[in-house]
Amino acid sequence: MATSEIAERLFAHGIQPTAQRRRIAAVLLSAPQHMSAEQLLAQLVADGARVSKATVYNTLNLFASRGLIRPLTVDGARVWFDSNVEAHYHFHDVESGALTDVAVPEVEFSRLPPPPAGMEVAGIDLVIRLRKASPG
Repeated sequence: MATSEIAERLFAHGIQPTAQRRRIAAVLLSAPQHMSAEQLLAQLVADGARVSKATVYNTLNLFASRGLIRPLTVDGARVWFDSNVEAHYHFHDVESGALTDVAVPEVEFSRLPPPPAGMEVAGIDLVIRLRKASPG
């Protein structure tokens, strides 16, 4: 993704495109992916960036609050940040922690309970946990 394209995406979400925000966005938005703050920080450092853990966390929270990325809490141990903000679900490999997108049309819900009075369904989060099949 070109630097100008990154800056435009940040501006479109009401985010001032500072150098550190552009660099973080370049890594996170380079492909549809799921990254933890720790993974992102490690990638930035490996790429030669000088960025603090606090800056990474603050930037991820800003990006999520503006709808640029989607935070996911899957196992209660950490938050993943999803660069794909389109409606979709997830497979979660409980051994490796890997997340894989599942397209909405691949899942069917036959019935949902009615929401409480005065409320409407804003979305559905579905995580399908996976493990290696037992032999036999």
